[in-house]
Amino acid sequence: MSRQARLHSLSFASALREVLREGYGRQALLRDLMAGLSVGVIAIPLSMALAIASGVKPEYGLYTAIVAGFLIALSGGSRYSVSGPTAAFVVILYPVAQAYGLAGLLLATLMSALILIGLAFARMGRLIEYIPESVTLGFTSGIAIVIATLQVPDLFGLSLAELPEHWAERVVVLANALPSLDPAATAVAAVTLAVLILWPRLRIPIPGHLPALLAGLAVAWVATGMGHEVETIGSRFSYLLPDGTLGAGIPPFFPELAWPWDRPGPDGEPLALSWSLVRELLPAAFSIAMLGAIESLLCAVVLDGMSGRRHHANGELLGQGIGNLVAPFFGGFTATAALARSAANYRAGACSPVASMIHAGVVLAGLLALAPALAYLPMASMAALLLMVAWNMSEAPKVVQLLRRAPRGDVLVLLTCMLLTVLFDMVIAIFAGIVLASLLFMRDLAGMTRFTDISEQRKHVPAPLTPGWRVFKLSGPLFFAAADRVFDELGQASRDARGVVLYMDAVPLLDAGGLSALEGFMADCRARDVELVIADLQFQPLRALARAGMAPEAGRLAFSPTLAQALEPLSPAQD
Repeated sequence: MSRQARLHSLSFASALREVLREGYGRQALLRDLMAGLSVGVIAIPLSMALAIASGVKPEYGLYTAIVAGFLIALSGGSRYSVSGPTAAFVVILYPVAQAYGLAGLLLATLMSALILIGLAFARMGRLIEYIPESVTLGFTSGIAIVIATLQVPDLFGLSLAELPEHWAERVVVLANALPSLDPAATAVAAVTLAVLILWPRLRIPIPGHLPALLAGLAVAWVATGMGHEVETIGSRFSYLLPDGTLGAGIPPFFPELAWPWDRPGPDGEPLALSWSLVRELLPAAFSIAMLGAIESLLCAVVLDGMSGRRHHANGELLGQGIGNLVAPFFGGFTATAALARSAANYRAGACSPVASMIHAGVVLAGLLALAPALAYLPMASMAALLLMVAWNMSEAPKVVQLLRRAPRGDVLVLLTCMLLTVLFDMVIAIFAGIVLASLLFMRDLAGMTRFTDISEQRKHVPAPLTPGWRVFKLSGPLFFAAADRVFDELGQASRDARGVVLYMDAVPLLDAGGLSALEGFMADCRARDVELVIADLQFQPLRALARAGMAPEAGRLAFSPTLAQALEPLSPAQD
């Protein structure tokens, strides 16, 4: 299937069906099994940590990885993508969870899924090509800053009731709270972070997440033995047992099927579903859907570059929509393709979406078998894990390279997106970045549109012209941002001419603004009794003039298919 066909087609389970058509055997299954096991081990702590960062209990991150991770892999359009909770959504999900509780978060996820499915059926997957790299780097690095800031209380064991909503106020509160730093929690976080940083240098084919958490757990155990209490998942989170008592940590069973709005709201009671609630959550749902589309398709594009394969853009949007549509009924919140887990999946030998489905099974097995052990994980270690996720997400080397080498316009777009994401809102940042990038692009494109007097250039005009005639070559698109300037300058340059030939073979585009400016120039020529000849039009400008009803006028306006034919009657010998 061609690249364009993949961008425009839509089918359920397109990636899996493509793999099965090519042939799927025992060897491929073994490779997927090993890759799924490896990524599943990584996903268990990450899913819990991202759930905590999003403002909900850790088990809901596991539910998300299980349900959404399986369904998106089954129904999506990317062979190697692994979906689950991701750091990019924290800046959107955390405020929703604080204001509306788990129920509001699940309802917003459900609404975003419907938007994603709508985008898939509208064949909007191809639009990822129109988002500049400076925009994506800007908002992802901004998100990384926000996530890193949110981890400071757990990293240092600070005593804080809650953090302010806005980043600038949050930084002030954290700075004031630093004197209450807990040495034990700080030591746990430092050891966990050190192992995460140094582990890849050992070149051991085991993900560093598990050794890092075990190292942090060992430090926490030593600190507890010395009389320093270290907060853990078990001490912070609890769940209700069938007999009515409270259990520590995360429940070792899968949640029951329930309406998303029947889950706990901000006050612990279910939300009352209403149109007003839907209207309040709609902006967040739209933000989740847009970011989910961007994140999943960007991940698929990166995996295409690594593997040499091609994803089905609209199929991937459909899969993301289906996964996020079903997951809220089982307690799962927003999921999308996670680049780090997807890259690890491919590097571990995955060859089909089956690997991602196996990863979901591994997370389910971890939930059922390891729940009591997971309760001992220190919160400081989870914060260190998220700090490393934020660093990887920021793509700092790429940002530095862009700041050093890219044109000033791209630097301005990146910094604008980054600051708006940190200080205000990620959706505002994305839209502002795209608008700013578009304006700068139009400015650069308009600067490329110009005219040249070629009356004396014998390459184009072999013989001298009839006195009073001038030939101007137009180059570049004649669109609204450039046409008025060009034709105004052209009018000044042809002020003393009695006839003008416009050579337009290098004009690929003539829009409504360009057509209006051309008509203005023609009116000016008519007023000065200057004859105008338009030569060598490309197809689009010719069609635009035809649709506008522009026709030759004897002694005033003429059209010529080539410049040579336009110049034939202008030789002094034939004048």
